Amino acid sequence: MVDCLPPALLEACVVVGASSNKLQEVYQTLANNGTTESCLLEPEVLYALVPPFNNRTQAEREALRPRRKLQCSFLQTKREQTPSAAATPCQGVDVSHGSGGMEDVTVPKEIDLTALPQLCFPGGLQVTSEQTDEQFHFLVFTDVFGNKTYGVVMQYYRPIPARMSLHQNGAVLSKIYSAYCCCVISKYPYITTLKDCLSCLLIQVRTCKLSDMEEKVREFAGKLTLVPVPPPGQLHLMFTLCPLTIVLPSSEDKDHPAIDLDLHLPFLCFTPQQLLQVLSCLLQEQRVVLFSADWAKLALVAESLLLFLQPLSWQYPYVPVLARGMLDFLMAPTAFLMGCHLSYFAEVASEIDGLILINIDNGSISTSCSDFVDLPDIPSVAADCFKHRCQSLQIHFDLNQWHHASCTDINERRAQRRVWQRSLNSDIQRITLELIVNIFRDVSCHLNCDHRVFHSETFLKTRKPADQHFYKNVLETHIFHSFLKDRLNRKTDNFALMELSIRTEMQKKAMVEVPCRPSVQKIQAQRKGSFTENRLSKGLGMSLHNLAEDQTMSFQRNALPSGLTLSEPVPRTPQKPVKMFKLPDFPTSVSFHSVQSYYSELIQQIGKAISSVQNETPALLARFYYLRGFINTLCSRRLDALSDFQNLYRTDTAIFPTSLVTWLVDSLHKDERLQAYRRPELKRLILKIESDNEKPLVQTDNHIKKFEFPRKVMHLDEFVHCVQECGIVKDVGTIHRLFDALTDGHPKQVNPELFRLFYTFWKQSETETQDVNLPSEVTGHLDNGECVYKFSSCVQTSCGVGKIAMTQKRLFLLTEGRPGFLEITKFRDIQEVKITSALFLLVRIPSLHIRSSGRPEMFEANLKSETELWNLIVKEMWAGCKMADQHKYPQYTSEALTNVLLMDAVKGCLKAQRSISAASKLAYLDKIKHEVPMLVPKNTLETLKHKINPSLNLAQPQSVHVLLYTPGLLTQKGSEVEVNPKLWVALSGGRVAVFDAVSWSMLQDYIQVGQSQLNCMIGLVQDQVWIGSQDCVIYIIDTHSMSCNKQLTEHKQEVTGLAMGTSDEHNSQQAYSCSSDGTILQWNSSSLKVRRQLHLSCNCISSIQIHDGTLWCCCGDSIVELNRSGMKQRTIKLPDDLKRIPSSFSSFIVIPERGQVWTGCTDSMELCVWHTNDHRCPVKRIFLPSCSGVTCMIRVKNQIWVGCRGWSSVGGHCDGVLRCHVLVVDADSHTVTKELQAHSDLIQTLCFAEDRYVLSGSARRDGKIAIWKVE
Repeated sequence: MVDCLPPALLEACVVVGASSNKLQEVYQTLANNGTTESCLLEPEVLYALVPPFNNRTQAEREALRPRRKLQCSFLQTKREQTPSAAATPCQGVDVSHGSGGMEDVTVPKEIDLTALPQLCFPGGLQVTSEQTDEQFHFLVFTDVFGNKTYGVVMQYYRPIPARMSLHQNGAVLSKIYSAYCCCVISKYPYITTLKDCLSCLLIQVRTCKLSDMEEKVREFAGKLTLVPVPPPGQLHLMFTLCPLTIVLPSSEDKDHPAIDLDLHLPFLCFTPQQLLQVLSCLLQEQRVVLFSADWAKLALVAESLLLFLQPLSWQYPYVPVLARGMLDFLMAPTAFLMGCHLSYFAEVASEIDGLILINIDNGSISTSCSDFVDLPDIPSVAADCFKHRCQSLQIHFDLNQWHHASCTDINERRAQRRVWQRSLNSDIQRITLELIVNIFRDVSCHLNCDHRVFHSETFLKTRKPADQHFYKNVLETHIFHSFLKDRLNRKTDNFALMELSIRTEMQKKAMVEVPCRPSVQKIQAQRKGSFTENRLSKGLGMSLHNLAEDQTMSFQRNALPSGLTLSEPVPRTPQKPVKMFKLPDFPTSVSFHSVQSYYSELIQQIGKAISSVQNETPALLARFYYLRGFINTLCSRRLDALSDFQNLYRTDTAIFPTSLVTWLVDSLHKDERLQAYRRPELKRLILKIESDNEKPLVQTDNHIKKFEFPRKVMHLDEFVHCVQECGIVKDVGTIHRLFDALTDGHPKQVNPELFRLFYTFWKQSETETQDVNLPSEVTGHLDNGECVYKFSSCVQTSCGVGKIAMTQKRLFLLTEGRPGFLEITKFRDIQEVKITSALFLLVRIPSLHIRSSGRPEMFEANLKSETELWNLIVKEMWAGCKMADQHKYPQYTSEALTNVLLMDAVKGCLKAQRSISAASKLAYLDKIKHEVPMLVPKNTLETLKHKINPSLNLAQPQSVHVLLYTPGLLTQKGSEVEVNPKLWVALSGGRVAVFDAVSWSMLQDYIQVGQSQLNCMIGLVQDQVWIGSQDCVIYIIDTHSMSCNKQLTEHKQEVTGLAMGTSDEHNSQQAYSCSSDGTILQWNSSSLKVRRQLHLSCNCISSIQIHDGTLWCCCGDSIVELNRSGMKQRTIKLPDDLKRIPSSFSSFIVIPERGQVWTGCTDSMELCVWHTNDHRCPVKRIFLPSCSGVTCMIRVKNQIWVGCRGWSSVGGHCDGVLRCHVLVVDADSHTVTKELQAHSDLIQTLCFAEDRYVLSGSARRDGKIAIWKVE
């Protein structure tokens, strides 16, 4: 329960020093020897201060009881503790300067008081004869689960009290000073903030009496416990601790820690080349030891290095500061990252073998014992890009300040430094993230997320030879394994977003091509060892040197790597604006009433902040709700806290504290629960929390599989699973045909030996095509991105001797001798393919004849035993390219390629007598070409622009339920990057696909919004997309982050319609939603609160529209218009002849300027046109040919586009085949001007794009989207 309670900045404050008994011994030594040289004492915990620091009521103690149960209890006693016990920290905590008696101090279990004194004085506790400057260093404690706790340590010296002084030969001894340490411990990495706080405390402890020091520290710790940790996002907290104004930054999101240190410190200590070597050691999980003469540098550099690796997370022991007595930790056999004082360098280097020794002070990297060790370097393309980016980092603050006036106020100077540091940290994080992305960007191409398989062998084969050693080492590490789990779980983190942003259009298309293979240009570039500039991704953006030699790094003792290469400046990305919120001044005491008054004032200030941002920034509003909810929880205002968290839930679910809210609900008293049930919003929240708790806990699937061959006979279902898992093909229909081919003439089962043989042929053909070294004279004739998929053996042709090569676009002859290029034909130009035979020495030799429009003569190839296979291959590719051209659907070419490669593998693994018969079962498109007329109607061919498949990455087609087009922007909010228009596609099971509406490529993986069917979508103010679902929830997707972090749960039945209204006086757009039970809600789009609720008595509302301020509702058997006050104004009822069918309204269109309402019905072959002033009967009925019902309608310019369903007929009789088409009706003449055919299943949705295009989406059997031109 500790983790769910409100987080505070301070976890504990511990003071460490020497006991009075030890100091007495020091004086005795001084009296005897007259010197304090080499006087080191054993440090002990003098007192530990942990929250709470005020007396609480019985109710408060009851509320906090779960927290105390999970903490370790340490009993402090002064009077009863013996000197020997005081010297053993694990036996108790000596309160040398506290009050007498026994006190129960609860110290968090993460804090080990036994080891803490050594870490606070890693070099030992010294007693000196002179005043010594204060020193800071930093600690990181890591538990067995990888959770971190942070400590900031301040060492300071105080003179020994006069009562302990001794006389030597009648003379008073000189004053001596003893070291003390104050360690502030927090669960959060606020290193700079806590250092600033301790610096403020230092002013007081320097001058106060030693007897008053505990009270000063207690007062200091009490103030820090009043500082809440800000929620993830752009809300930073500010507070005053005399004399400094201190800022507490927030983390970027809940998956990342707050950045409160200077990330450029490693760049001041190492060159970029050295940094790459250090990061390479960590990625390969070496035993790494950092050394410095300054204890403070160790943790700062170590933390920065681990942040540079994100999203990869270090999985092994991590101890950035080792005290003198902890050096045996370095003998651990596993990988680790530890830090030691530089004085131990020689000892460690000579006695422990196999360590990577990194000297922070001089930037050297060496190894222990052995002369050198070779580790593969980071891949050169990524490394050179990193070094290129590093050149323009502005890592010197003063260089950027000379043009400013000198600051006369320390807080103003600190504010300037904070702004500069935040900008620099952002640049460094982007550079290091880009490095990680460039190293692992191709991993996603080799993942099978559905079956949780990573094809590591295939991934390694696609790496350049010089890089394969590095990747082989990294792929075996735990750090990569953890990273791989996130990729398989489709985690949308900064890595995924950056990988997507630097992916070129060609790479996006290649990822969905089946099968995906490297182009000939890429293969040639890999052989050369480097990419030319025009083939680099836009994420790299520079010309690179030759990388053919093996890239390894050799660590020699104390050897410095080579220098740097200058390059272009790093591109800066705009930062998100930050909101500073200042906390009230701290109370003078930490008594219960003072603390409650402080919290009350804080709640009032947050309330004012909420009012000021109510209609501005929803993300900032959510952070204030989060903060106030936590403070209300601390004050035991449970209902107020739940109200804040309810508002937070609707505003941003990403930071919703589920554990805390569950605890609050469970802790409600009976009267509080009754009060909560009287408030509808709280009742909904409580019921949701309780229902979620009743659901079985779904464990995240984190296992990772390597593909293994089957060991037993497979039937169809097992075969489908196996083929999908090995990554050959996903489409279930194709796999069924492959199963039929492999079992041709045999029982319907595939034995393991046959599948292994088939898989081997599949992989061999892939390898053979990539191993052929095509000269530049040949590759120059191929298009960029064109891949060679198959070669024939060397054969005699009508154009000479050579090998026939097949790409996805053409056939060409690779001539014998000096390889040359001779194009045979493009597949789309083929006119005829046939097999003939010629008599040669009494033997008929089969040959393949190809006639094309590009060549006047017939091409002939004597392929001998390969003739029948090539005949199937060429015909299938011909059919695929023809269908792709005629249906404007390029994916037909990819489907043909898949079928061809499967044919080739089937032919190779089966016996000759039945191999061609079996392979022919995979010639699916050629079969369709002969069975179904290829001719596309003229109107369809002229109007259809393109077709896309939103289910391409899925095993089976999904229904397209809703389409939404959102226009682009010249500049994105807060950025200078142009934003293209987008197409949002709602698929079955709560999936949302997003396409770039310029290239029609899918932008990212599917966005999951619930698990139910999605019914409606609207776009609001370029920032949000609202989606209504069958699960009664309105999901809100942020169009910048492309994530769903907001949910509206006010509806009790499925949400069926959404509509967008005008802006109010605060320039906030109004939105309307309706549910099937007749409820209509009006929303404020900024605050996400319901402004008005209406209820319409009807069977079901299926959709709503807003025109001229009035609301139109489709209610099944009627169309109802509501005026601004919500009263019925007009009602259009279903015509009597349609009531008898029975039928219902499926869609409607209001044309206010004409005073018309157009309606379509589910079981009618007519459109009805109504006049708004006479709604008793339609003024016009428009007959729709070949239609038995209307599914959807939209208005574009002066046209009405209608999605219809019907049945095809032969000879006047229905043949039972569903016929779905789009009819275009002229709104003036009321006539059907076009009949368009592009779908084989119900047309479920229509939308338009800027009056230029209309898009239609169909049901599951087809599952495609057609893009039509509007005339």
